[in-house]
Amino acid sequence: QVQLVESGGGLVQPGGSLRLSCAASGSVYSNYVMGWYRQAPGNQRELVAAITSGGSTKYADSVKGRFTISRDSAKNTVYLQMNSLKPEDTAVYYCRLDYSDYVGPMDYWGKGTLVTVSS
Repeated sequence: QVQLVESGGGLVQPGGSLRLSCAASGSVYSNYVMGWYRQAPGNQRELVAAITSGGSTKYADSVKGRFTISRDSAKNTVYLQMNSLKPEDTAVYYCRLDYSDYVGPMDYWGKGTLVTVSS
C-alpha cells in the first residue's frame, strides 16, 4: 500500500509561483507514471502534467510553458513548479501514482492541496 501526501498549496497572486510536492510512502515500484490533476468547482478533474519513472513528461496545453513536473526518485517525491499563475489555475490539485501500465491495475491518489490564485 502506498500513501501520497501533497503539500505546497496556498494563496498566491496572479503572476506568482508555487511549488507543489507529492511524497510517496510505502512500497514504491521502480516503474510508474505520476501525475498532477486538478479540479475546480463545477469542473471535471483534468490532467495537468505527468511524468514517468524514465523521465518522460507531458502537459496540458493550458499550462505548457508555465508549469514543470519533475521527480526525485530517491526521495519518492514528485514536484510541480507552477509559474505565472492565473486565476483560472485555481483548483484542488491531486497527485496520482499509477502502476497500471507496468505492474497491474493499481493507482493511488492523494487527498489534494488547494491552490488559490487571486489578487
